[in-house]
Amino acid sequence: MVGLRRVIEPAGVLPQAAWRLDASPEIGPEETRIRVQRLNLDAASYRQLAEKHAGNGAAIRAEVLEIVGARGKMHNPVTGSGGMLIGVVEEVGPESPLPVKPGDRVATLVSLTLTPLRITDGLAGWDGLSEQVPAEGTAILFGRSVVGVLPDDLAPELALAVYDVCGAPALTDRVIRKYPAGARVTVLGGAGKSGSLTLAAAKRAGAHTTAVVVSEAERDALSGTGLADHIAIADARDPVAVSEAVGEPADVTVVCVDVPGCEHGAILATAEGGTVIFFSMATSFPAAALGAEGLAADVTMLVGNGYVPGHADFAVDLLRQVPAVRALFEARIAAD
Repeated sequence: MVGLRRVIEPAGVLPQAAWRLDASPEIGPEETRIRVQRLNLDAASYRQLAEKHAGNGAAIRAEVLEIVGARGKMHNPVTGSGGMLIGVVEEVGPESPLPVKPGDRVATLVSLTLTPLRITDGLAGWDGLSEQVPAEGTAILFGRSVVGVLPDDLAPELALAVYDVCGAPALTDRVIRKYPAGARVTVLGGAGKSGSLTLAAAKRAGAHTTAVVVSEAERDALSGTGLADHIAIADARDPVAVSEAVGEPADVTVVCVDVPGCEHGAILATAEGGTVIFFSMATSFPAAALGAEGLAADVTMLVGNGYVPGHADFAVDLLRQVPAVRALFEARIAAD
């Protein structure tokens, strides 16, 4: 049920920790095979690849193919992250508990870092210049994987973008509701996909929201949406600048920035007894833990693991109910 039979090396670890997986299309009794249509690389992984290759799309595409070919999954060896995919269910093993059937168009709600993946078209339809990757191939889901049937009222690209970050708003909602009404919530990276959904979740939970963005362009994109009561411009990697821009420390700070080095700013921007949610695969957890210790910061730090029961439906409902969030997502997809 957890995919151990797919692990090639090293032996004895689960698929996410493995260096290499068997991505052959023949399924076991508890497995499900997906015909891949589109990948969504996570933001941290795509940023690392784009910076490494100076925006050369052909080189980015070649490295993604190299990673998948060598590892049997999309697992960036630098960032440790992957993304997710959409496709059509081809075959379901007789012992699979997943609620899908052949012909269903689905999104995998588990990371590509643990999903056996085989690319068969050389990513010929992708220019390497966006996180969303048209692709042909096969992927394997295990009995304990998480999968969602794509909603009929959303374009596949839009649904994929939402599902990619759906854990962030759901976990934020859960945490905020443990605080009194009117809790202060700060989101680092508030203009991005996970950031805007997180702001929407916080507003719906009755919080006072602050968004930290890196540029005037991001501030302007967020202004007028009603998602943030206050918008501050600061480099999330500059702890003092973040703390000064935020002002009164937050009860809950959520890190949705896809660059490393944002841990200490998030800690400084959080009140004593508050909570920091790290929802970025660029986070260094030693830096977070040791930084909090060095600052004598009494804060609870949570790793956003991408899964909360009902997280996909929660995020899609936000998209449907908050036009400003949908507009931000659609503008981002159009720009890609």
